[in-house]
Amino acid sequence: MRVRQSLPALVGAVALALGMSTAATAAPSTAAPSAAATPCGYYSSSSDSYYNHCTNDGSRVVIEVEVSGWNYEQCVGPGVTWLGSKSKVSDAWYVGRTC
Repeated sequence: MRVRQSLPALVGAVALALGMSTAATAAPSTAAPSAAATPCGYYSSSSDSYYNHCTNDGSRVVIEVEVSGWNYEQCVGPGVTWLGSKSKVSDAWYVGRTC
């Protein structure tokens, strides 16, 4: 009698655990590329421009961003920073100082 009562609970617990592990491993389709999968410095996708500041020390650096012939400076932290549309941003580079 005791086994009959606990069997449904056991089956439910296993189903719940399997469902949670599947949900935890599913990645959202709109996730940005991880830093490990992207190059350091400027890079672009088919539609967007990014700058990946590769660092282990948490530093923030100044980059120069070229946008349709004129440039501006921007402070970026570790990891990937979206710079804008690829049709507008053509390049970006580290200028040699922190911010």
